[in-house]
Amino acid sequence: MIEIVWEYVVKEKVQDQFRLAYGPGGAWSKLFAQSPGFQGITVLRDMKNARRYLVIEIWKTEALRELALDKRKADFSELDIVLDGLIESKTKIGIFDMLTEATVRPMNTKWQSKTFRKR
Repeated sequence: MIEIVWEYVVKEKVQDQFRLAYGPGGAWSKLFAQSPGFQGITVLRDMKNARRYLVIEIWKTEALRELALDKRKADFSELDIVLDGLIESKTKIGIFDMLTEATVRPMNTKWQSKTFRKR
C-alpha cells in the first residue's frame, strides 16, 4: 500500500469548494474510485493556516495509480484544470510506503495505566 501526499495552498474564500472537490465523495475521489487499486483519499487542514491542506491518496501500488492516470488521462487533465482554479500552489510532498497502521484500543482495558482511565 502506498500513500501519495500533496500540499495545497487554497485561494481565499474557496476552502469549502476545495474540501468538497478533493475530499471523500468529491469529484477527484469519484474519478479515482473508478480505478482498480484506489483505496481512498484523506484531506487534512492545517490548524494554524486554514488555507493550507494535505491531501493523501491511498493506492495498492504506484503502478496501479500510473495505469489509472494513463487510462483516464483526458478526464484527469480536464478535472485538474477546473480544480486548479481553487488553489494558489500545489506541491507533491512524496510517495510513501505504508509500513504500519495505527491501532485504536477501546477504553477501560487492563493494559491502560490509571492515568488514562476515566475517574
